[in-house]
Amino acid sequence: MITSDEGDGDVQALWLSDGPATAELWTRAHAEHTRSGLWPLLLDALDPSDEAFRPRGYGEVYPEQMSAPADDDPARLLAQWWAAYTSVDEDDDMLDAEARLAVTAPFGRNWPGLASGRETATHPDQLAADFARAFLAGRPQTRLGLVAAASGAEALAVAGWSGPCNYGSDTAKFSAVVRDWEHRFGARVVAVGFSTLHLAIAAPPADGHEALLVAAEHFAFCPDNVWQGSRPCTLAAYAERLIDAPVREFWWD
Repeated sequence: MITSDEGDGDVQALWLSDGPATAELWTRAHAEHTRSGLWPLLLDALDPSDEAFRPRGYGEVYPEQMSAPADDDPARLLAQWWAAYTSVDEDDDMLDAEARLAVTAPFGRNWPGLASGRETATHPDQLAADFARAFLAGRPQTRLGLVAAASGAEALAVAGWSGPCNYGSDTAKFSAVVRDWEHRFGARVVAVGFSTLHLAIAAPPADGHEALLVAAEHFAFCPDNVWQGSRPCTLAAYAERLIDAPVREFWWD
């Protein structure tokens, strides 16, 4: 059992396996979630060679610092983040301002609103199991964490994961958005690293228009996916890679 090493006493974060995770173990734990109340997370260490599995093995997790995902409105959060990341500083020269807004074309600074949810013929849980197997290929250091949470989105906050800490210290706000994606897109949280989040997406965008709207949400949620992604670093280029893509990774610098 991993507990927080700071805060108001020992706050239980998760149970951590002693050895490497397997796809079969993740799938079995996931199938038992309804009965057990424990959500399985595949976990990577900050340093793959660290046998103590920092940060989780050291108890460097802080669930007591998180709010509850249900406390925030995901649409409001995304709109606020979009406004912050597309803002133009008064000290920016014209070229800097134009380059910044070109990244989020065709929307510029205008938040386009949420993408519509889609029906899917793919079962989200089966897709998540397939992704877990693919994720573990070539990752012998990955362990299994079990988190007492109603969903993968809520598990992020309960486990004290702090991947987006350079953009916000309260993971529950990010959990609120992922929780909404679980309902709209059949998203399932499969794995997390020190600063990465890995989702299976059962209902990805099917065309360019849908993809642009989803890309806007992703940019607001994790701007580094666009700013530091594959070139060209534009929302439109990023959107093209979302069409029919059943998995998505987020990385915060």
